[in-house]
Amino acid sequence: MWYHFLDWFFVVFHTFLTLFNFLGWIWKKTRLANFITLAATAFSWFILGIFFGMGYCLFTDLHWKVLYKLGSHHLPDSYIQYIIHRLTGISVGYRFAANLTLTAFIISVVMSVYLNFFRRKRGNVIIC
Repeated sequence: MWYHFLDWFFVVFHTFLTLFNFLGWIWKKTRLANFITLAATAFSWFILGIFFGMGYCLFTDLHWKVLYKLGSHHLPDSYIQYIIHRLTGISVGYRFAANLTLTAFIISVVMSVYLNFFRRKRGNVIIC
């Protein structure tokens, strides 16, 4: 029972975090939090990735451990592949998922950095 709860926790939490990484820069109130989560994601992928494999994600690793305990042993290499299949039933290839993830991440980082640090300000209010 505990592992089923953890499975659903990771599905909801990790999916929300992924969507927040990709979209959180849109709203003024979430831009700083979005920048922080993008930085944490980059740290996981590129710094922890040195030790655990490039693109390493702690949440994917923990979720996979839960799924192994639940009997799933043929999990994809990408969380995006997994969540697309789990939520829609559509299987996508690793290369597609990796390209989609990297492209969305780069766009999100560029937008977050620009809107958090380079967008012109009038007074103390950031112009949308």
